[in-house]
Amino acid sequence: MEIAEYFITIKNIELYFILGLSIFTVWFISNTIKYYHGEKRKVKNLHRFAKEGEIDAQGRLAHHYRKGKMVKKNCKKAAFWYQKAAFSGDDEARGYLQNFFDEHKKNKC
Repeated sequence: MEIAEYFITIKNIELYFILGLSIFTVWFISNTIKYYHGEKRKVKNLHRFAKEGEIDAQGRLAHHYRKGKMVKKNCKKAAFWYQKAAFSGDDEARGYLQNFFDEHKKNKC
């Protein structure tokens, strides 16, 4: 009888492991989706603040477009937002804009 109980216990451990792994997988997917939607919401707010003229938002939005972070990589939009930030008085954006144009001459974004 001891051997039979031992095998039943092993099967139960496997079931608990599978159950735990399933719960972890659902939790992981759920949190990944929440994170993705949160990041998309942040970019949407960056657009709103950048259009309202906030200099920091314009520079950060340009970084997003240049790197392709949470938006489709777009050199023209990156240059546009760097230019807006630079004309608004952001010295850091001026430097990025100059580097951006130097890289663009070399056919890089």
